[in-house]
Amino acid sequence: MEKDYYKILGVDKNATQEEIKKAFKQLARKYHPDVNPGNKEAEEKFKEINEAFQILGNPEKRAEYDRLGTSAFSSEDLAGFRNFKFDFDELFKDFGFESIFDIFNNKGFYKDYEEGADLKYDLEISLEEAFFGVEKTIKIENFEICKKCKGLGAEKENLRKCDRCNGTGEIRISKKEGFTQFLTITPCSKCNGIGKVATSYCKECNGTGKTKRLEEIKIKIPPGIENNQYIKIKGKGGIGINAPSGDLYVIIHIKKHPVFKREGENLFLKKTIDLTTAIFGGYVEIKSIDKKINLKIQPGTQSHSVFRIEGLGMPIMNSKKRGDLFVRIIVDIPKLQKNKEKLFKKIVEE
Repeated sequence: MEKDYYKILGVDKNATQEEIKKAFKQLARKYHPDVNPGNKEAEEKFKEINEAFQILGNPEKRAEYDRLGTSAFSSEDLAGFRNFKFDFDELFKDFGFESIFDIFNNKGFYKDYEEGADLKYDLEISLEEAFFGVEKTIKIENFEICKKCKGLGAEKENLRKCDRCNGTGEIRISKKEGFTQFLTITPCSKCNGIGKVATSYCKECNGTGKTKRLEEIKIKIPPGIENNQYIKIKGKGGIGINAPSGDLYVIIHIKKHPVFKREGENLFLKKTIDLTTAIFGGYVEIKSIDKKINLKIQPGTQSHSVFRIEGLGMPIMNSKKRGDLFVRIIVDIPKLQKNKEKLFKKIVEE
């Protein structure tokens, strides 16, 4: 069965050798058997990735593959490509599993590829702000690539050619099995695939390749947002190295309200009325968050009766609809003086 090595590595057919190498490194560090012990599926995937890279990572073999497909190689060749062994300790270093700036005594060059980390920020707002929506400005401490050394950890004049890879950034290992010659290319672990090493470090970032920054970000909070809901701000997370920055997730926390209790899109409140209104009925003023209404109380209303007022609850996000307001009536029973108790009993009995 014909294999699409470009698809296996997730690259375009016009991809450069650098792009192929980068794609292989990402996949190799994800599926390597040492990272996935006992996982046969990951092991098979790694062999397939290895096979694809052994061909596409070699310009001569790639040209043959582009012209003739896998038929350009014998089954023995393909088996050798799949089973070529890597020194994972070297692979580990080459793929940047160490801390991002730990290449040269905890300083030095950044990884050649790393996606930015997502960040989380907790923001507290009032119920009224959640009701009407609000724009907030937050300040977050983040990192950015050092402007002075462009993230290298050293200025250009303090860089020299790597003596291990002779400035190529690559280590080529040739291995012969029978009549077949295998060539594998891995990034140089001394210079992290850049081809240069530092003689002294950037003073601006102390060799880390990044500097701190305090950034102000404006956030639009939509009406009706719920407690613990988040707002995603794309690209405002941790910086990426030759890759997109992460995202910022702002987690909304709504303060407890002294009057209203919220459950989803509905609001609940308690309203105290006097005994006369409970017995004979009447109207009481109800204040919702955005308006006032007069609620009709029927004669003989009992304490803890609940009235539902449609459309006076919270706005429903991305909708013109609103939830409801539930009013629990609390009847205030006055303490009667002794001379009025008999009169009250007589009225009740009649």
